[in-house]
Amino acid sequence: QVQLVESGGGLVQPGGSLRLSCAASGSIDSIYDMAWFRQASGKQREFVAVIISRGTPTYADSVKGRFTISRDNAKNTMWLQMNSLKPEDTAVYYCNAHVRPTKGSSSNYYWGQGTQVIVSS
Repeated sequence: QVQLVESGGGLVQPGGSLRLSCAASGSIDSIYDMAWFRQASGKQREFVAVIISRGTPTYADSVKGRFTISRDNAKNTMWLQMNSLKPEDTAVYYCNAHVRPTKGSSSNYYWGQGTQVIVSS
């Protein structure tokens, strides 16, 4: 089984910064792409950023230039550095990973439990 655990959420003032972490553990042979999604209250979950194993990150237009996604393949960990935060960034942030659990097995997408980010004065 694969587990994804996010951390780093909290309350921050507009213009502030937060750094989210996502640690993958369990039966992991390979992790392909890792991504962040978010879901604001009453809205659908939306894409924030994605990073493949060795490639250029991709961002949603709403966070481009403010958020930076990164990962450490050796540690199966991903981060989201969020700067210049706005009230509209308030949401539960979810980690998503495309994982092959064992050699020869099929790959699947896994989700973390989410971490709350509140941007408010």
